[in-house]
Amino acid sequence: MEIRSQTLARNTLLNFIGQVLPLLAGLVALPLIIHGLGTDRFGILSLAWVILGYFSVFDLGLGRATTKYVAEALGIGNEDQVPGIVWTAVTVQGILGAAGSLIVLAVTPVIVERILNIPAGLIEETKETFSLLAISVPLILVSSSFSGALEAAQKFDLVNAVRVPSSLLSFLIPLLGLALGYRLPGIVLLIALSRCLSLIALVMLALRVFPALHKYSTHVSLFMKLLKFGGWVSVSSIAGPVINYLDRFLIGSFLTMTTVAYYSAPFDIMTRIWIIPGSLVMTLFPAFSALGMARKEDLQAVFVRSIKYLLLSTGPIILVLMVFSSQLLDLWLGADFAQQSSFTFQILLLGAFIGLLAPVSGALLQGLGRPELLSKLYLIEIPLNVVVVWILVQKMGIVGAAISFAVRAAIETVILFFLSSKLLSFRFHFALDNGLARAVVMLGFLAVLLLMVSLTKVIILQISLVIALILTFMFMAWAYVFDEKDKKIFASMTEKLLSLMRIARG
Repeated sequence: MEIRSQTLARNTLLNFIGQVLPLLAGLVALPLIIHGLGTDRFGILSLAWVILGYFSVFDLGLGRATTKYVAEALGIGNEDQVPGIVWTAVTVQGILGAAGSLIVLAVTPVIVERILNIPAGLIEETKETFSLLAISVPLILVSSSFSGALEAAQKFDLVNAVRVPSSLLSFLIPLLGLALGYRLPGIVLLIALSRCLSLIALVMLALRVFPALHKYSTHVSLFMKLLKFGGWVSVSSIAGPVINYLDRFLIGSFLTMTTVAYYSAPFDIMTRIWIIPGSLVMTLFPAFSALGMARKEDLQAVFVRSIKYLLLSTGPIILVLMVFSSQLLDLWLGADFAQQSSFTFQILLLGAFIGLLAPVSGALLQGLGRPELLSKLYLIEIPLNVVVVWILVQKMGIVGAAISFAVRAAIETVILFFLSSKLLSFRFHFALDNGLARAVVMLGFLAVLLLMVSLTKVIILQISLVIALILTFMFMAWAYVFDEKDKKIFASMTEKLLSLMRIARG
């Protein structure tokens, strides 16, 4: 299977759109859902969404492993291995999903009656809701194998054709249920049915892309191979969120819930920026898996270009937010948040900027079959992060938590980049030849100029100068950083975006 840069760029754009559309739908639908359900029932629905999102804990990383080994098989031209990989993963995930359903059913009474503070009048309704959620566990796990196979073949257009409607229905179904007069169990049942339809669609698409899947095939040896890789991926999937959200619990323990809000708001804004690197990493993982160590020069080229594109696309956004953090928080959340959170916001954004390289390095390590390196790093980070956050939060409040995040992002980025470079036998002159160094220098100049613009007190003038600087930055990047291959890639992306816009207009 040939990995073309235009294909990677197109798929990154599709993944980005696929993540932004549900986000926008949520912004519009959430106030209506809250108003229709009431605060208590909406809280229960929110927990249902969280549980749906974390059903992947039962996956043991097999969805990711399916993507890895199907892409690897396609990369070396062994498509006949695909049915065994996919059906082995599907079979195991079906069994794990059934076990997960039984676990959810068993713990529901304990969670509802003893752990959660559910109003007495909603206890039975909540039990019914969580019991119906159990239906979705096998559906979600099995879906990850079929979507993983499609991702391995770089069919992100097909994946997003299913994923986007499914995500949108998570918000639209509650509105439909409210219009029909359904209670929470009825709404959750509709969501479960929508996941079933998504699975059917993924199966049909996978059978179309891989006709050999019509023949069922499983192998015990493949299961052990998938489990070994997926086990380490699962460790990363569990440890990553623990590291990212631990600081909020410590802030809530040592300080106040109001202080948690002052920290959470800028942190949540910062995480929205991760949509861009996340969209790219979704595309890169199967690409790195398909290329493998046999095509080291191609790997280096994709690795360097990916980092360069992230810096040029996300870097300016982060810099603008850093320089004008106080004004933006004041405009969005009010003067109180701007006063309490702006410096914290700037430090968090600095950490996000430094950490732009980490997702690409992590995808490379996993794609080349070394997921244990990323997982072991996370496992080492957890206790160290607890100690650092514990000390800094007590001494410096939410600013200390932000500093710990930025320092951790810097250390993580350096270690992952070092491991990736060593694995690739990377030579830094390669980065110079591909414009990465020029991109870093340009971002440095942009940061200085934005700081100078921030000294201007006239808002209209500030906005005009920022727009002028960003446009100039884009022109300079096009003229002095992008080579001919880069320009062809972005021309292809622009053409694809315009095509999608024409389709959207009907």
